[in-house]
Amino acid sequence: MEWVEFLLRWIHFLSGITWIGILYYFNFIQTPFFGSDLGGQAKGAMTRGLVPNALWWFRWGAMLTFLSGLAILLLRLHLGTPLGSGYMTRILTGALMGTLMWANVWFVIWPAQRVVIASAEKVAGGGEPDPAAAGMGARAGMASRTNTLFSIPMLFFMAAATHLATLTGEGGVTIYWIVTLVVVGLVEANALIGPGAATQKPLTTVTGTIHAGLGLTAVLAILHGVLT
Repeated sequence: MEWVEFLLRWIHFLSGITWIGILYYFNFIQTPFFGSDLGGQAKGAMTRGLVPNALWWFRWGAMLTFLSGLAILLLRLHLGTPLGSGYMTRILTGALMGTLMWANVWFVIWPAQRVVIASAEKVAGGGEPDPAAAGMGARAGMASRTNTLFSIPMLFFMAAATHLATLTGEGGVTIYWIVTLVVVGLVEANALIGPGAATQKPLTTVTGTIHAGLGLTAVLAILHGVLT
């Protein structure tokens, strides 16, 4: 069983690095480049040529990360790790955000980007752009920046599960989970409201997204330390 868990963790790390690496490429490099003069000129060709390939690795990296993580959790429970233990509380906090990120990839980002790619291909063939493409692109961008935000506390709690046992006290976890679900749920709801909402302003820049991610990490860490 040690080898089974190790191999699952190895797959989880490898696929997670692939997924998050491409997520950071999209948000820290590609999107700002598309907003520049040169990037604007190259956007159509890149959307048709580079983006579909990157999105393939992106979404299947997310899928494999999600499935291997789920397998690790089920194995841990099978081996007798208590659901209310400090380890499971910390790892499930990270898994909550990881699951939302996976859902955003498959049910928000990928469907929206398919519309954007199809529109770019239509324009390249001499047709008119799809009027829905701009809105769908903005929707995908907001979900992607929310995933970037979530990735910061997610990785904190994934690491803390094993390496920061002192984060968990001797209290219960019920109130912690109620408050955490509300806080994380509000962040996710902000991603799904739609582009242009005032609450989305912190996510319109790279630095704002990073600062929001660090802020959420601090809030959740404090909640965990106080309520568990």
